[in-house]
Amino acid sequence: MMMMKSIMQWAGLILLLMVCALAVNPQKKGSAKTQTAAAAPTQTDTPIRGPNTKDGASQATKGAEVLTEIMAVPDKGIPSDLLDKAECVLVFPKVIKAGFIVGGSGGRGLASCRLKTGWSAPAFFDIKGGSAGLQIGGQATDFVLLIMNDTGMKSLLSDKFELGGEASISAGPVGRTSAATTDVKMDAAILSYSRSKGLFGGVSLKGNVISPGHGDMEGTYGKGYNAQTILATDKTRAPAEVQVFPNKLGTLSARTAQ
Repeated sequence: MMMMKSIMQWAGLILLLMVCALAVNPQKKGSAKTQTAAAAPTQTDTPIRGPNTKDGASQATKGAEVLTEIMAVPDKGIPSDLLDKAECVLVFPKVIKAGFIVGGSGGRGLASCRLKTGWSAPAFFDIKGGSAGLQIGGQATDFVLLIMNDTGMKSLLSDKFELGGEASISAGPVGRTSAATTDVKMDAAILSYSRSKGLFGGVSLKGNVISPGHGDMEGTYGKGYNAQTILATDKTRAPAEVQVFPNKLGTLSARTAQ
């Protein structure tokens, strides 16, 4: 009897241990799933797309074409060493200048800035300027601006700024390298170039005013996005249609922000 009682006690103890084990194992399994889910990365960098990307895509394509054509002739293009030093690049394709006696100019364009991940999503800008003198007819001119330092960046991110006012501007040198050019003001915040009727070279744009292109910005990215936000955003979050511009810059200058 004593032996039978002892066997029953041991059997009860073993059964109790088995029940406890079954109760604990599912809990551990569930805990592992919870830990895996917590460790999985969350989707914080979602793509940005506004209600109408058509105009933004057109500006991006034109800007990329301007850069392609200008840099296709190294002896007459923007020096590669200067492009590598630029923190942002603005392109205004086909700025129209027209008038009689008193004229003006205006156009739309876009800019990308360097990030640690490469060139940023493009932000959109307008350029306006006035001129006086004997003018008849009109012409379309491509403008390229290199933002060279923090002063230029600060101006670019403001509501609007006058070239040569808040930020110093100088006509940029042309050629394979800027080393051979002795008269370029290397301390200028912005270096500017223009192309008209096949001629390309540095040009002074003092007095012209640059401001954010709110219409193109809202159409491409939606409400609530401004130039400062977009130029701090990785290009992969922008609509695919406008990535052609930062992609082209990436082929011309691969340096990333420090």
